[in-house]
Amino acid sequence: MKKLFLWLLLIPVCSYAQKTESPYPFSVAQDSAYIRENYQKMEFMVQMRDGIKLFTQVYAPKDQSKKYPILIQRTPYTCSPYGTDKYKKRIGPNPFMLRSNYIVVYQDVRGRWASEGKFVEMTPHLDIKKAKTDIDESTDTYDTIDWLTKNINNNNGKVGQWGISYPGFFTSAGAVSEHPALKASSPQAPMADLWRDDAFHNGAFMIAANFGFYNFFQEQTKPTITRPPAYFENNNPDGYDFYLNEVKTTKNSEDSFYKGRNVYYHDNFDHPSYDEHWKKRNILPHLKGIKHAVMVVGGWYDEQDLFGTFNTYKAIEKQNPNIKNIFVVGPWVHGGWAGSSGQMLADVDFGSKVSPYYQENIEAKFFNHYLFDDSKPLDLPEATLFETGTNKWRSFDTYPAKGTQEKNLYFHSNGKLSFTAPTNEKSFSDYVSDPNRPVPFSSKINDGFSADYMVEDQRFAYTRPDVLSFSTDVLDKDLTLSGEIKAMLKVATSGTDADWVVKVIDVYPADAPEHPKRPEVIYGNYQQLVRSEIFRGKYRDDISKPKPFVPNQVTNVNVELQDVLHTFKKGHKMMVQIQSSCFPFADRNPQKFMDIFKAEEKDYQKATQKVYHQKSAASYLKVGILE
Repeated sequence: MKKLFLWLLLIPVCSYAQKTESPYPFSVAQDSAYIRENYQKMEFMVQMRDGIKLFTQVYAPKDQSKKYPILIQRTPYTCSPYGTDKYKKRIGPNPFMLRSNYIVVYQDVRGRWASEGKFVEMTPHLDIKKAKTDIDESTDTYDTIDWLTKNINNNNGKVGQWGISYPGFFTSAGAVSEHPALKASSPQAPMADLWRDDAFHNGAFMIAANFGFYNFFQEQTKPTITRPPAYFENNNPDGYDFYLNEVKTTKNSEDSFYKGRNVYYHDNFDHPSYDEHWKKRNILPHLKGIKHAVMVVGGWYDEQDLFGTFNTYKAIEKQNPNIKNIFVVGPWVHGGWAGSSGQMLADVDFGSKVSPYYQENIEAKFFNHYLFDDSKPLDLPEATLFETGTNKWRSFDTYPAKGTQEKNLYFHSNGKLSFTAPTNEKSFSDYVSDPNRPVPFSSKINDGFSADYMVEDQRFAYTRPDVLSFSTDVLDKDLTLSGEIKAMLKVATSGTDADWVVKVIDVYPADAPEHPKRPEVIYGNYQQLVRSEIFRGKYRDDISKPKPFVPNQVTNVNVELQDVLHTFKKGHKMMVQIQSSCFPFADRNPQKFMDIFKAEEKDYQKATQKVYHQKSAASYLKVGILE
């Protein structure tokens, strides 16, 4: 959520071309000209059941000889450009769909930009609605579809919807609207549980993402088409330095910068734990009663809504067993499938332009089938997943993939990692965590929030004394991890609270060749990040009820790292790193049990952290192995 709306405004619009896939043959200029020549743009204020009117843009084909389906995106990030004489350069989910001549609709959601009403972050869903004033995003979706099908000429009575990130949430919420005209929904990197995905990760506050986002995402009291001025400026390009030495504490981000001006940002201060405020903003339990086809899309390297991607698919699959529910995951960052290539992320090359491949062969097929002609079977499997490491698309009839076997990878003394359980009677590794010198989440100078870190070389962390590393021997055959990873840790801390960061890493061989596009990178012994997650230890037993650690007492901390499909190739090693900070991706833990949103500089203290790997207290990763 936190940066997509800015990214969408800045994303380069270049022509789509591939060597191995069918190329997209038109330029942006040609597409822009096609839209102006073949579409009429209209703007309406569409009334909802409670009287509130929502600003709605319609791009309708001028050709009246045929009927066309409607495709809707509902967004809090503006429908711009505004005005019937000002056209978007491209419309719809992707360019390959442009000349199919969908009726493409964009809508500012309630309380955002040109729409009336009051905006509520991830509007709580109401399962039971007794009056016209009982509204949520499903009712606004229903009312919008109803108006469009009755008032836009030459529609064929079939409606689809799509959206990425926050618009992905609106797509999920709209999927349960139960309007009979709705035939296809595609939530893409959808926000699903605000506390778990965007505001916090397992209790750790995502300070850089939230701090930067809400400076522009502000409350509005009336409809507008003008972006509000920022509350403050940040002229420091080094996010690590900025958050450590200028923002300083999480508390000071509010005291000295926001100063109570943004209720959305301040909600995090009022609700640090998973209380009723956040529970109401979890759409997952309400994703049931869906009658139409769904396609959930996401990226393995989504730095924002990884949890939402996997859990939206799983919730829909479990709660709607009789519908077509397709799952697509590629080697993308947040929203990367909407881009022009997707072949490279930072130093990692995935071998082909995976984004246009998805757009033409998966997304376009999905919507064309359900909105134009469903007379022939749809030749898309249940799950289409890109296997990183080997860099190939794979198809599965189920997700998680059948044949995946659960195994445990154990930590050992001397930095070893193996499928054999430890036998030592007493064994642990330790380090001193200093919140005043936190481990950076990235080695690169950035503003504190970057997608590249998801595959970044971890050798910068490997050399730090406050990072533990465990690795396998050189693999004598390929090892494919499939599905969820869980770190089952036995730990102790000298403090009363601690964060635990777990990273799964692919270590390249010493003789790994150079890459022609990255001649400055030494790939020998490169430590490519595959998956990582942070867990705020005080939530280890209950995310709603934090409790302190007993100093120096062995304690269970289980960290869910989300799903992967990655092959560690023969000749590589698999590594796991453990640390207690990843700053400023997550805020610093003072390492004493308290409300961190009230912590002063003096509260931040060093602590000794221990990770046990002994017979009576074994730490390990629970992984799925796909042969």
